[in-house]
Amino acid sequence: MTTLAELAVEVLTTADGRAKTALSHAHAARWRQSRAEGRPLAIGRAEPPLRPARPARPELLPPREVPRRRPGSHEGRIALLHALAHIELNAVDLHWDIVARFTDAGMPPGFYDDWVKSADEESRHFNLLCDCLEQMGSHYGALPAHAFMWRAAEDTAGDLLGRLAVVPMVLEARGLDVTPGMITVFEKAGATQAVAALDVIYAEEVGHVAYGVKWFNWLCGRAGDDPKEIFHDLVRRYFHGPLKPPFNAVKRAEAGMPPDFYWPLADEIADAPGTAGFR
Repeated sequence: MTTLAELAVEVLTTADGRAKTALSHAHAARWRQSRAEGRPLAIGRAEPPLRPARPARPELLPPREVPRRRPGSHEGRIALLHALAHIELNAVDLHWDIVARFTDAGMPPGFYDDWVKSADEESRHFNLLCDCLEQMGSHYGALPAHAFMWRAAEDTAGDLLGRLAVVPMVLEARGLDVTPGMITVFEKAGATQAVAALDVIYAEEVGHVAYGVKWFNWLCGRAGDDPKEIFHDLVRRYFHGPLKPPFNAVKRAEAGMPPDFYWPLADEIADAPGTAGFR
């Protein structure tokens, strides 16, 4: 019988973005149906690739070499949507990877429910953004992108707590901070399709951060550890970038993340040598 881990690896080894997300939707529906019928698929075991399959385009560059464009122009708004589509495609793989990679962690079925749901939603986000790009005369792959997000997956390939700390609780939480400003950019341009897509993404990303917080706290509780101290230690170890304010305190709180999780890390960076004027 096909297992959930095998379905996850099938998504991870599919290169084309539209094909990957179509498979993601289909496998998420299969998992939900099996759960609803009381005959859930076995979680199983599989060997996820260290890096997911990717299309030939976009060209992947180091983050500093990706050209920057002002979002006030048509070309700049296309570049912003392209960057977001790339992030969402990475998120599809990140969520299926956490399903397949940590099958030995002894997690309850609800863990898999949450990350399959997240992968399904990220697949919709990618397609919404691709639709926007095509409506604006472009497409995913037309511009270069970077592979920064997947570095987090590689660094935490053997550490479930580290994965939860860095991906949903840092990277996706950052999306909650910056998305309102992006919505404003497209509202000013009268780009209603992009605004509608970003509204969907903004609403659903709160849940993804919340899943990270929930399962991070669950694992810390099982081990008898202080979640805040463990979070700080793991972010210092695995995250290769600054935690930059301003923070969306309201949405982070909705996701279950209090300020004393993230502000101390931002203060450390602000007070470090060579970071004068950070805030």
